[in-house]
Amino acid sequence: MPGVDPWVLREALRRSAPTLVFYLVLLALYLAMPQYSQFIAMILFYAILGQAFNIFMGMTGYVDFGYVAFLASGAYAFSLAAIALSEAGVTGWIFIPVGLAFAAIVAATLASIVGAIALRLRGAYFAIATIGVNEGLRYFVEGANLLGGSIGLYIVKNLKALVGKEGYQLAATLLADLLMFLLAAVTVLVTGIILSSRLGYALQAIREDEDAARALGINVTKYKVTAFIISGMLGGMLGALNWALKGGVVEPAHVFMIHYTVEAIVIVMLGGAGTLLGPVFGAMTYIGLNYVSNVYIAPILESMGIKATGLHLIILAPILLAIIIAAPNGIVGLLKERIKNPRIRSFIT
Repeated sequence: MPGVDPWVLREALRRSAPTLVFYLVLLALYLAMPQYSQFIAMILFYAILGQAFNIFMGMTGYVDFGYVAFLASGAYAFSLAAIALSEAGVTGWIFIPVGLAFAAIVAATLASIVGAIALRLRGAYFAIATIGVNEGLRYFVEGANLLGGSIGLYIVKNLKALVGKEGYQLAATLLADLLMFLLAAVTVLVTGIILSSRLGYALQAIREDEDAARALGINVTKYKVTAFIISGMLGGMLGALNWALKGGVVEPAHVFMIHYTVEAIVIVMLGGAGTLLGPVFGAMTYIGLNYVSNVYIAPILESMGIKATGLHLIILAPILLAIIIAAPNGIVGLLKERIKNPRIRSFIT
C-alpha cells in the first residue's frame, strides 16, 4: 500500500491475520452451505458494522449514537448514482465501483461536517448531538420530501436497466455478499493499520486521558476527526451494499433506525472495544443469541399461551448484560486473561 510505512503494514497484516482467516472460513461456509447463506450474511453484516464502528468508538471511547446516518447516506448515495447512470443510458457493472465511490465520498463529507462540530463536545453532550444529527437528517428527508421523502428510493428498475434482470438477481444475491466479504477484509486491514500506526497510538492516548494527550502535544481534534471520517466511510459503503445493492430499496424509516447503532455498541462491548477480533466474536454472539431467542425461546413462550412478540428480547437483554458484566473487557479481553500461552495470546488482538 503506497504511503504506508512497511513496518506498519507488516504489523497490521500480523494483527489482522486471525480475523482474515475467520472471514475466509466464513466465506467457505457461505459457498459450501447455500441454505445458510443469509444467516452467514447477517453475521457478516454485523461483524462489518462492529468493525467500522469500533474504529471510532473502540479507539477513542466516544459513543456516536447517530452512526447509522453514515450507513443511510451511503445507501442514498449509491442509489442516486445508480439512478443517474441508468437514466443517462449507461449499462454494465460500472455502476458498482461508481456507486461505492460516491457512497464513500458522501459519508466522508457528512463525517467531516459533523465531526468538525460535534467532536468539540464530550461525553453525553457528544452522544446527544449525534442523535440529533441522525434524527434531524431523517425528518428533514421525510419532511422536505427529498430523495423520495418518506417513501424512499426504489432502484430495482434502475439496476435491471443497468445489468438486466439476470444480472440484477446476481448482483442482489451472490455479488452483494461477496463484495461485503471484500469490505470486511478491507475494514480489518484498515483497522490493523490504524492500530499499528501513529494514529492508533494517538487515539488510544485520547481514550485513556484526552487532557493529558493534549498536554503532550497531540492534536486531539485532528485525530478524532480522522478516525470519525474513516469509520463513516466504511459505514457508508456497508449501507450501500446491504441496503441499496442487496435490498434495492432505501426507506428513511428503516435506514435511519437508531437501533442499528445500539446493536453496533452491543457488538463492540461484547467482543472487546479497540480490538480486531472483538467485533467478530461480538457479532457471532449477538446473532447467535438472537437466533436462539427467535427460533427456540419464542415458540416455547407461545406454546405456554404467552404472546411472544418482543418478550424473547426481554429475555435476551439480561443474557447480554450478564456476558458484559462477566467480561467487562469483552470476549477478547476474557480470552487474553484465561490463555497463558504467549504464542496463542499474540494471535488474539
